[in-house]
Amino acid sequence: MENKNEASLDEARKRINEIDSEMARLFTERMKAAGCIAEYKRKNSLPILDGKREAEVIARNLALVEEEYKSYYTDFLKNNMALSRAYQASLTGASEGSTLRMNLGEDSYDITVGRGLLSRAGEYFNLDRKVFIVTDEGVPVEYAKAVAGSAREYKIATVRMGEGSKSPETYTELLRMMCDFGMTRSDCAVAVGGGVVGDLTGFLSASYMRGIDFYNVPTTLLSQVDSSIGGKTAINLGGIKNIVGAFHQPRGVLVDLDTLKTLDKRQLSNGLAEAVKMALTSDKELFEFLEREEITEDSLERIVTDSLKIKKLVVEQDEREAGLRKILNFGHTFGHAVEAEEEMRGFYHGECVAIGMLVTSSAEVRERLVRVLKRLGLPTEYKGDLDKALSFISHDKKCEGEGVSVIFVDTPGSFRIEKMTTKAFCELVRERI
Repeated sequence: MENKNEASLDEARKRINEIDSEMARLFTERMKAAGCIAEYKRKNSLPILDGKREAEVIARNLALVEEEYKSYYTDFLKNNMALSRAYQASLTGASEGSTLRMNLGEDSYDITVGRGLLSRAGEYFNLDRKVFIVTDEGVPVEYAKAVAGSAREYKIATVRMGEGSKSPETYTELLRMMCDFGMTRSDCAVAVGGGVVGDLTGFLSASYMRGIDFYNVPTTLLSQVDSSIGGKTAINLGGIKNIVGAFHQPRGVLVDLDTLKTLDKRQLSNGLAEAVKMALTSDKELFEFLEREEITEDSLERIVTDSLKIKKLVVEQDEREAGLRKILNFGHTFGHAVEAEEEMRGFYHGECVAIGMLVTSSAEVRERLVRVLKRLGLPTEYKGDLDKALSFISHDKKCEGEGVSVIFVDTPGSFRIEKMTTKAFCELVRERI
């Protein structure tokens, strides 16, 4: 009897070995096919994850499996699919990305930074529903399409490039499109673009049906280091920037560094101004890094990540800008005035902030800051209509009654907040510009 059992065991093991050898051969063929699929997806900016197709494959093959083995086969096939996705990601240059967690209680969310992430948005966001994607004419169309590839059902809305799209008219038009798309409170919106798209989409999400889920995919350096996180959403009204808005935190943020490759030098400089702002108030080492290092793909990754860490910590301590979060306005009090002044509307936001930082920096910091701004291709002087620019100060959101909270930097990595009357601040600007 014992010999018969041993013979049966040997026969079973022999059969498993034969099956394993055949599976190894088939696995090799499967991965080769996955490589062909990866190449096609890379060329056509398609997502690596196709959840709908994977579900169909599992359902179809389960019909071939005996009932008692179905749960095990499902796990087996899911593991194979995960390996296939990982292999495709490696071939397309995608990375798993590093994740920062914004800790805000029930409103907490992940900020993922990496490369090749756009086509994998479905792995980080819940897109198995109706997805309203907002982008602008300056963003490569492939970006929105890559995100859309992970959605169960989607609609892409493309607005004009620039601050002009943050208007009541565009906002209303997009709300109508969301209604026509049949969106419910369980659906979501995704911003694919820079700060304008993020602000606009965030405010749409905050107000549609009293609030729906919002995801942010920043594609400019400026939005990646700053506006993509923190929950500030807004539109402009009557020439006043961000005067109508709401706090509405995203459910997730995906920072794909590969999108920076399509930006021109001026757009990169525009974003670097916000990184300089973060560094001057909160990170002496990052400021020194910006003083000495060349801007490369590797250095940009550190700049983006370190800037996000700074803003994350600030927002976690002061989500609604009651105190500490005001430091993120360093350079913005006069910077917004410059941006609003009609003759200077050709300036980008970061360029205006660069000028604004010079006003509230000490003489020592100002000297170093001028050198940094010049090497980053940012302006160091203001040539617009100063009287007209200063007339916008009293309309700034940072004004409280007759005063405004101004952020000063006396030494890199530190700050002080001083309450000033708008008149005193305007006089300070005249002295230093």
